Amino acid sequence: MTGQRLKVRALLIDLDGTLVDITEALVEAAKQALTTIGFHQVNPQIGVEIARQLQSNLPFDNLLHESGIVGATKQEFFTAYLDAFHDVTLKKVKPIPNVQTTLRTLSKHLPLALVTRRDVSQKQLTKELQSLRFVLYFKAILTSQDVTQPQPSPEILLKAAQELRVPIGECAVVTDSIVDIQAGKAAGVQTIAVLTGLFSRKELEKWKPNFVIENVNYLPDLLNGFS
Repeated sequence: MTGQRLKVRALLIDLDGTLVDITEALVEAAKQALTTIGFHQVNPQIGVEIARQLQSNLPFDNLLHESGIVGATKQEFFTAYLDAFHDVTLKKVKPIPNVQTTLRTLSKHLPLALVTRRDVSQKQLTKELQSLRFVLYFKAILTSQDVTQPQPSPEILLKAAQELRVPIGECAVVTDSIVDIQAGKAAGVQTIAVLTGLFSRKELEKWKPNFVIENVNYLPDLLNGFS
């Protein structure tokens, strides 16, 4: 931090890699999917690499091809991977340390919206947020099922701002992912990148977010020194 302060009227906050660590869930999902297609010899760490590609809006076919997962097996694996990920998140995701305190502090000063690229219903996601004790802090919750185009389209950010009744230009998006930074740029919002996800500072800075912070716990200080 360099003493800079950001003035906004609302925050649009990503979930995976921003509020929770999903690494273990990604590996477990890949492990289950590999078992489904009978590829026990493949390292389940591939689950993390696939997520990096998805969060960069890049194809992952080469990753699967290098492991011998091709043709119809490729689609079978990917479907099983996504299904398994959504099934294991309740048990395998871990909150970023102190994130509940930070969300409580932020929600006292600004309306918060949770925006995620996960292809799940609001009902299913709300159940997870209740388990994490996050749900009370958000005035809006949106997933990919609430829009026609997921990130890097700005649609979910525009809809979140509308639900919060705050002009989009007075919002900031908080995220660990490249596609959310791209969406934020397209929407005309301030972009705040965190380093708790799957990308390094160098990888995120390539996309020129307005701010890069270590984790969400630095947000109160960035936003006019909330305490």
